[in-house]
Amino acid sequence: MALPRSLRRTNTTTLLLAAILFFGFVIFLFSPSSNAASISAARKKFQSAAAHPLSPPSAPFVKSAASSNGPKTPPPVVHYHLNNLTTTVDPVGNQENVLILTPLARFYQGYWDNLLALTYPHSLIALGFIIPKTREGNSATAALQAAIAHTQSGPEAKRFASITILRQDFDPPIQSQDEAERHKIEVQKARRSAMSRARNSLLFTTIGPYTSWVLWLDSDIIETPPTLIQDLAAHDKPVLVPNCFQRFTNDKGQQDTRPYDYNSWQDSDKAAEMAAHMDKDDIIVEGYHDMPTFRTLMAMTADKSDGRDQKAIISLDGVGGTALLVKAEVHRDGAMFPPFAFYHLMETEGFAKMARRLGWGCWGLPNYFVSEFLECKER
Repeated sequence: MALPRSLRRTNTTTLLLAAILFFGFVIFLFSPSSNAASISAARKKFQSAAAHPLSPPSAPFVKSAASSNGPKTPPPVVHYHLNNLTTTVDPVGNQENVLILTPLARFYQGYWDNLLALTYPHSLIALGFIIPKTREGNSATAALQAAIAHTQSGPEAKRFASITILRQDFDPPIQSQDEAERHKIEVQKARRSAMSRARNSLLFTTIGPYTSWVLWLDSDIIETPPTLIQDLAAHDKPVLVPNCFQRFTNDKGQQDTRPYDYNSWQDSDKAAEMAAHMDKDDIIVEGYHDMPTFRTLMAMTADKSDGRDQKAIISLDGVGGTALLVKAEVHRDGAMFPPFAFYHLMETEGFAKMARRLGWGCWGLPNYFVSEFLECKER
């Protein structure tokens, strides 16, 4: 029997190539891809990434592939459902994003090392810094950028979701950032006004639609529990501050701690009386012998024993900003750091007053400690 004309025209080599291609196609369809896991991880990593340049910098920006021939398309209209954001006692389990903000005049390696040691998933942490345009600020910026470059090119588990560095667009009121200089009572109003402006600029520039929590962390905080964020969030308070102490060597040559942040307090009748007789632009500053307020300072109520109750909590009228956890909705509600006399208070103490006026409570943990860097010059 004669072969069909089509087969007579097909040589053996063609049939062999067709068979190889067929079996190769079948193997490709049914074999698992070795890159599947990496592709899934990449999609998960960027699922909340910014899709266009107008998105807040607290989400990483991923530039979309543009057509080489077609016209550029305008950025899309994006809807953010802020009612779906959560701030819960289990922020890790609920994948809640934390924005850590630090006004930074000097770079301390201990601060960065402590930041890296936080056990909160770094993929859920965005960092924001604001640095003055001074010679010292330039040095701090260079050191910070070097630390960032090392971290963000290292193990992925240590990398942060995004990092923003701002430079102040105004001159600092005092040039020296030595501890003794910046704590002088005569510079407090100008210094705190500038600090408020810096904090507000940093906050309003970096807070994003996916931010659940804002942790204010001073650049000289070099020691906190690794579970700092989880521990503070577990209290489910809108504004919460731990107690800040400073390690030092006492007169006996022994390692000791002493209170450092006096801005976390419960108000007193004496302070209210002082405010009633002040001019509207005058402010009360805490922790100075020249201005006794007789407030109850959280720093002075701490139990330093080994068996202390670290979960003990008290209500506060003023808060410090050395390590301050704030639910993002408090800031979105309008609570910021007044650079002016607000009920005779400024900066973090003024923020606490504003938050309370908006209906949010402020709380403190007198027995939960964070530690501040000790400079060579004593206070």
